[in-house]
Amino acid sequence: MTETHVDPDETIDLLQNLVQIPSPYFEEHECAEFVYEWLDERGLDPEYHHVSEPDITEYEGDNVVARLEGSDPDAPTLLLNAHMDTVKLVEDWEEDPCSGRIEDGKLYGQGSCDMKGGLASVMVAFAELAEYDLTGDVLLTAVVDEEGPYGLGTDRLIRDGYTDDVDMAVVTEPGPILAQEDLSNPALLLGARGRYLYDITVRGQAAHGSQPYKGTNAVVDAGKVADALDNLDVGSHEKLGDGSTCPLLLDGGSQTLSVPERAHLMVDRHVVLGETEEDVRTDARDAIDALELDSEVDVNFREAPDPGIKYGPYVTDEDHPLVGALQQASRDVTGEEPALGYFASVGDFNYLGDRADLPTVIVGPDGENIHSAGEFVYTDEVVEVADMLVVAAENLLC
Repeated sequence: MTETHVDPDETIDLLQNLVQIPSPYFEEHECAEFVYEWLDERGLDPEYHHVSEPDITEYEGDNVVARLEGSDPDAPTLLLNAHMDTVKLVEDWEEDPCSGRIEDGKLYGQGSCDMKGGLASVMVAFAELAEYDLTGDVLLTAVVDEEGPYGLGTDRLIRDGYTDDVDMAVVTEPGPILAQEDLSNPALLLGARGRYLYDITVRGQAAHGSQPYKGTNAVVDAGKVADALDNLDVGSHEKLGDGSTCPLLLDGGSQTLSVPERAHLMVDRHVVLGETEEDVRTDARDAIDALELDSEVDVNFREAPDPGIKYGPYVTDEDHPLVGALQQASRDVTGEEPALGYFASVGDFNYLGDRADLPTVIVGPDGENIHSAGEFVYTDEVVEVADMLVVAAENLLC
């Protein structure tokens, strides 16, 4: 590291404190309270931003937001976004999944890499930038439910207008581990594929299981549908690579000696730019029609609280000033030119890059075993990312 702006010890202490607070999605209250108090103790004027989804999940929670106001109302505003939640705690840990144990430059714990490392980075960078004479604003959003089914935290930010005056965004997800190609930090990810989730119902005809020829087996036909969608022709993009499909769930029938008359199938579909919702639906419908099944098949998408909740693909221009500022920050902080890549899956960055139409870059500390036992983050990268955010913001806003 050639240039240091944040306190490494304070940064790692913060990270350890965050990891030691269990915060599976929909259970982020204690972590949100900690983030609020940490910012408040430093005079950074945080606010709770309420998130409510009463219809499907019955979820009530709070984002934490804070803003540094610059001196020039015409200068750009930079958003720093990180999520506070983790996946549900994995049972296979051989130690406390929230231990925060540090060994050989790695900090262990559920969510340490995805993404409390990135959360710690944006918090200490934001606190450091409060000491700078900024012309533009910096908006910090620590959000809930990124790992949950709908990304309700960032969705609500957009719906409530928090991104209306934002000009560009950084999301500190661990990029290299989920990049389309083999990358290591320093790395900037300039886009991501989008995602739809097929929700398919197969209706056959019941009969006695000893005489299956008298019925139509919905489970068998659902298996044929799963295979057809698994081999679906998908789109391709020069930056985002190929789309993909993956059957995730097939449910139907029972041990009762009856031909199953209903089956339920869910299939993931990752898409690239140029593939619309109607394209995705038509592709599935055409593939199923070609099977000429006796069952009736209804093709829908996963139920969502609002039709606007969708993960669209996006690409940020390599020539955007945010990209240039982060490239220079990488040279200053790490002494290396950052790799440029693209994210394989989806997250809050899709909402920002597609729905909010913001130039959005993913840059975060890397690690291993995300979403599983033994998850860890490289502590030196947590500090490096924080330093890069400070340098990039200084270049853009001072």
